[in-house]
Amino acid sequence: MALMQTSNPAFRGAFEPEGLVLGERMTVTGTVNKTGVLAICVAGTAAWTWSRFLNAGDPEAALSSVLPLLALGGIGGFVMALVTIFKKTWAPVTAPIYALLEGLVLGSISAMTELRYPGIPMQAVALTFGTLVALLLAYRSGLIKVTDNFRLGVVAATGGIALFYVATMIMGFFGLRFPSVFGAGPLGIGISVFVVIVAALNLVLDFDLIERGAQAGAPKYMEWYGAFALMVTLIWLYLEIVRLLSKLRSRD
Repeated sequence: MALMQTSNPAFRGAFEPEGLVLGERMTVTGTVNKTGVLAICVAGTAAWTWSRFLNAGDPEAALSSVLPLLALGGIGGFVMALVTIFKKTWAPVTAPIYALLEGLVLGSISAMTELRYPGIPMQAVALTFGTLVALLLAYRSGLIKVTDNFRLGVVAATGGIALFYVATMIMGFFGLRFPSVFGAGPLGIGISVFVVIVAALNLVLDFDLIERGAQAGAPKYMEWYGAFALMVTLIWLYLEIVRLLSKLRSRD
């Protein structure tokens, strides 16, 4: 099953045969439609959280109004993601819940970023969807070919980034900080650019896995699962673009 590998944890083993598939099968069009539904869910709760923050008045009141939502969305979204990954048949229910919860996170972070760096969230949204469309066109046209070496490179890079984030978080509990890595200096910006590129390349792997799932005749509920996995990558890409743009703006 080497051809079915991806660095997105939501996709690992997703399309492994689970016995005879009865009824409707997964299609690319169906997955695209489900992705649209999840995007609407994310946008809806994000817009509500954004409005709640910006209409709260002074910055302190605004912050206190969204911090509980940020915590709820972060913890709840993580739990729903795990449930969806381990119970794929529940994806038609858990994927929309995950999207609604993640919208709370994105709305909170975006509103706080807008307060400090006006315009960055909208730029990040445009860049995220622009990247999605550009890579989808490149993939469909054959300009980007998903070879075994391509998969291996993206999987290794994504795994390295994940380990780095976990290691720095753990060391942060002991008072160890890395300002040059997470700051707005050349090293920090270079690392952010690298992470954005890797996150974007994960979209290509997601496209490939969705297409292969449809070709393999995966069950219909896998459309929701494929849409969920694609949203995981899109949300990661958006947050990394926000981080990169914030670093660049802070240098002005």
